[in-house]
Amino acid sequence: QVQPVESGGGLVQAGGSLRLSCAASARTPSTYSMGWFRQAPGKEREFVAAINWNGGSTLYLDSVKGRFTISRSNAKNTVYLQMNSLKPEDTAVYYCAAGGWGTSAYEWTYWGQGTQVTVSS
Repeated sequence: QVQPVESGGGLVQAGGSLRLSCAASARTPSTYSMGWFRQAPGKEREFVAAINWNGGSTLYLDSVKGRFTISRSNAKNTVYLQMNSLKPEDTAVYYCAAGGWGTSAYEWTYWGQGTQVTVSS
């Protein structure tokens, strides 16, 4: 009931674009940062990007720098992940996280249910 809610996943061709959205629950305690992780079948959950709600600082996984952009709408209490130049390696379930910072999942407090992103070759 306090989890963020992701949307915007789908199937795209390699080189295409997709935008994910994550709406923070109104029941979530005051949060100063939000982020995205992803998990492919049989692999560990991997950090993708994070954004600080107060300062606007961002953090990215090296392999997505220049392709992915994390942004926010404070009025909508929503964070976005714009994904361009998608590669088949980006295929995964993408999870929105809230209330943390850094590349470790242990640093984050709240998690969405995930949205599937599939990139065809």
